Amino acid sequence: MADSYDVSVIGGGILGLATALEITNQYPRIRVCVLEKEPRLAAHQTGHNSGVIHSGIYYKPGSLKAETCVRGGKLLTDFCDRHDIPYERCGKVVVATSEDELPRLDELHRRGTANEVEGLEMIGPERLRELEPHAAGVRALYVPATGIVDYVRVSEAYADLVRARGGEVHCGHHVRGIVSSNGRLVLETSQGAIHTRALINCGGLQCDRLAGLAGARPDLRIIPFRGEYYTLAPHRRVLVKNLIYPVPDPAFPFLGVHFTRGLDGETEAGPNAVLAFAREGYRWSDLVPRDVWETLRFSGFQRIARKYWRTGLGEIYRSLSKAAFLRALQRLLPELDGRDLLPGGSGVRAQAVTADGALVDDFVIQDSPHAIHVLNAPSPGATASCHRTPDRPARRGSLFLARSSISPRWTGLTDVQPGLRRYRVESRQPSRLLLSGCRYGGRTAGHDDCAPVVVVRERADRRRAALVSQRRRRTRHRFRTN
Repeated sequence: MADSYDVSVIGGGILGLATALEITNQYPRIRVCVLEKEPRLAAHQTGHNSGVIHSGIYYKPGSLKAETCVRGGKLLTDFCDRHDIPYERCGKVVVATSEDELPRLDELHRRGTANEVEGLEMIGPERLRELEPHAAGVRALYVPATGIVDYVRVSEAYADLVRARGGEVHCGHHVRGIVSSNGRLVLETSQGAIHTRALINCGGLQCDRLAGLAGARPDLRIIPFRGEYYTLAPHRRVLVKNLIYPVPDPAFPFLGVHFTRGLDGETEAGPNAVLAFAREGYRWSDLVPRDVWETLRFSGFQRIARKYWRTGLGEIYRSLSKAAFLRALQRLLPELDGRDLLPGGSGVRAQAVTADGALVDDFVIQDSPHAIHVLNAPSPGATASCHRTPDRPARRGSLFLARSSISPRWTGLTDVQPGLRRYRVESRQPSRLLLSGCRYGGRTAGHDDCAPVVVVRERADRRRAALVSQRRRRTRHRFRTN
């Protein structure tokens, strides 16, 4: 293994690997490595989700989040076809179980239609029984574009392609320190020091800590929420044909307990959302004092706890009580019985929370010298990991490849001024750098396997204005002295 690279990506999940893949696609001469602290890839969020290919019905029409989901889902299935990765476009139903949920269901239909999600159909109880004979509801939205896939297999395929194109992927490399030295970064890992010209932090559950090591000061904190699942007993899997979802509560970035059939035929029921006592705590017994202390003392969590304490207690009760969990599931599937549920797995969501107590449900990108940090990449991050957008004019809120001081050797990335020395998202809130999705620019035509790369462009307007003002002052000074 070499100890010096042009770009190092921290995080061997699907987004870190997709980013490295795109860099090797577009710039094959750049030396790239991916560093994962676990002994295997996709060990945390990527390997503990439901494996759903989302359709795009939940996102605001015209937003980049909607665009990346709809188009990214199609590109993901194309990628799976090319690389013999099994998937299935099985469809799902979003079920309204009461009259007061109908306005929210109508809004999902409106958004999906505006986002050009194919095949949407608002259905009544009769059609619902045709699709899911055991589900109950007053109305439902049928979404045939939703699918299922094994994102671990997708991540491993990304990693294989990165290696085939000259990149390196290293597991068991825990980054414990980041030091700036002579225009480079030195990553102090459990396997020794690594020198890099540029760093992209896709650290997921640890991303805010990694950003702090690199000198960034994010105004958010990762709060871990554990989602717990039951599985249906094999003889009761007939209760669910495909995917059954509730109408989500717009106050939270969670979709609620639902039923998801996997490619192996197993059906998961869940998840809930309960505070985890460790960032990688998949059980109640997993407790890391540092993680608990950082969560409890964070002002954003304190505000959330004061505002939603009843909801939080309800989630804890549902976690500890199988009967309570069952009652939530019976709203969608009344025939379900406690004997039908077997203990399942769990996952931990890296929920970004701002200091004022806002649950961030959007992409958050922040920079520091020689580094870019992906501080929040919620759904549809995995679905959109193959997303590619043709070149188009820049607009506020977009991500673009750009030349910057992190790597002066990168030339021809996009048509921007060669004097750019910093990079950030063009946003009206540059301190928070919140994006409503991401768009990826650069010369991507002709590449078969394209994925997001989080290098962003900053307009140089302020810098140019400062230079013009400085020149004018010098001119006036010379005129007066003459």
